[in-house]
Amino acid sequence: MVDRIRIDGGGFVVDQSPGDTVLRAALRAGLGFPYECNSGGCGSCKFDLIEGQIECLWPEAPGLTERDRKRGRHLACQCRAVDEVTIKVRLGEEYKSRVAPRRRVARLVATAAVTHDLREFCFATDEPADFLPGQFASLTLPGVSSARAYSMSNLPNAAGDWHFQIRRVPAGRGTACLFDQLRVGDTVEIDGPYGLAWLREDSPRDIVCVAGGSGLAPMVSIARGAAAAGMLGSRKLHLFYGARTPRDMCGEAFLRDLPNAASAIQFHGVVSNPESGETPWSGETGFVHDAVVRHLGQELPRHEFYFAGPPPMTQALQEVLMVKHLVPYQQIHFDRFF
Repeated sequence: MVDRIRIDGGGFVVDQSPGDTVLRAALRAGLGFPYECNSGGCGSCKFDLIEGQIECLWPEAPGLTERDRKRGRHLACQCRAVDEVTIKVRLGEEYKSRVAPRRRVARLVATAAVTHDLREFCFATDEPADFLPGQFASLTLPGVSSARAYSMSNLPNAAGDWHFQIRRVPAGRGTACLFDQLRVGDTVEIDGPYGLAWLREDSPRDIVCVAGGSGLAPMVSIARGAAAAGMLGSRKLHLFYGARTPRDMCGEAFLRDLPNAASAIQFHGVVSNPESGETPWSGETGFVHDAVVRHLGQELPRHEFYFAGPPPMTQALQEVLMVKHLVPYQQIHFDRFF
């Protein structure tokens, strides 16, 4: 059964396929429906229901405030139409998907440890892996009730290879499935690509990538994309990685194999708790957003920024860049789905 979604005042009609949310149906149809996380956390995809009935998948989603609920607002990423509905939302060109998201069956072909709790999972599909460097996909895992969002670390390719660098989450059902249950040859569903923090190849500015935890994956993809596009012949790229302890540090090894880019790339590893554990650390310490300021200082507005990681890190970066150093919002790219 296909349910129909009408956008009030816009003249747009979208068919919602089984299993899709209102948001995913709109994005697959090529509409610029506002969103960021696609997982109920950010609140960017709020809409008003004018007519019809919807099914709410996560009534307590943090992206809705109590005021929103009292006003009858809903999150498009957490709702499905159960009949013909009419909704009110302000569409934007900037939200249109450059690569239409699609569902694919993917087979696990390999895994490799990156750190003690970060692992790269390599999947293969029978059709090309079509996405932009920096984007993410939604994985439906066996026995896990809801899909999980993870960023690709590789580049789009005709072979159908999808690589994800994923950090184990304590008591996390998604990562427990990936780390402890999934075996080579098992299949999952990959739905994507999604995300707005993709590499802007037309930007003339030097590039800054900032990552923490498994936020490394999209930053590695962006660095690889910049090298593949020939951008690093005329631009520099700084990759800052913030780790909690010395044994969490990683990232530099993924930059060594980039073609003709060694002189253009600078890696900055920063550890916030250097005394933890037995692994020695003689590099930078403190918070990664402070390290960005130390290295770039007054030159910050001259850069294009991409970042991914824990919410405290991304929030601190936003404040430092936009409030303290007046970096234009258009030069700052991140997806709030962590």
